[in-house]
Amino acid sequence: MTSADIARAAAALKQGWLVAFPTETVYGLGADAENPEAVARIYRAKGRPADHPLIVHISTAQLLDQWANEVPDYARTLARDFWPGPMTLILSRSSRAGDFVTGGQDTVGLRVPSNEIARELLAEFVRLGGFGVAAPSANRFGKVSPTTAAAVREELNDYLDSSDIVLEGEQSEVGIESTIIDCTAEAPRILRPGAITQEMIERSTGLRVKDADTSIRVSGSLDSHYAPRAKVVLNEQPLPGDGLIALSSVATEEGVVRLAAPETSADYARQLYAALRKADELGLARVVAITPEGDDIALAIVDRLKRASF
Repeated sequence: MTSADIARAAAALKQGWLVAFPTETVYGLGADAENPEAVARIYRAKGRPADHPLIVHISTAQLLDQWANEVPDYARTLARDFWPGPMTLILSRSSRAGDFVTGGQDTVGLRVPSNEIARELLAEFVRLGGFGVAAPSANRFGKVSPTTAAAVREELNDYLDSSDIVLEGEQSEVGIESTIIDCTAEAPRILRPGAITQEMIERSTGLRVKDADTSIRVSGSLDSHYAPRAKVVLNEQPLPGDGLIALSSVATEEGVVRLAAPETSADYARQLYAALRKADELGLARVVAITPEGDDIALAIVDRLKRASF
């Protein structure tokens, strides 16, 4: 991947084309967040409901006030501590955030990714006069998020135009989607768990994280999501012919297909979506996932697997 490739991709975004690009969480399918026709093409390519909002990726926290009004101090503290990184902030939207990005809500989701290719792409987009790139995960709606460029092509090739671009990058480092934090109330609320945990948020802000009792719609909030074709079951005894995702300390019984044997919860997150995709590639009917324990990224893994098994 060269700077010329990234410059060409930024120019394509400004011209209204789609660009799939790596982030540290998963690969995103991006469009100019101020171009309604381009954003509409994201929805068509993904088969995504029109009222399901998109996250706007920005190059730096300095662009927060371009997209949001009434940014509370604790939100700025979170941005200072965890951006660039796997965290999305939900804020009251400014006039720059159109209904076609927010799903008609009066809030907008903003994120500054840490992946170097994503950061260079966003910085070049700003140099061309852009302000943000709307980018959900680069997969069909409700299916397994891609963590490699090859997975993007497998998932979306039939839905992209010849002028759209898929940027090559390494496998996504985190492997699951960003933590989504509602910052529209007096204290933060986690709407989707991720690598930025409740403990980290509370340590950063000095505030207690409140229950996520809110009507705000966000990405990945439906009961069924992140699902392969194979049936996913949790914490059951695998049978011969089943796929198995579990920490390496869990033995593989005879006849069971081992899909992933991560050493840690962080490894589990990094390998999860590739393992679910592998199950479909192998034509497996059922995948047993033995979930990790803990209040770190393990909570996010359990969240994704519950939705995959719904």
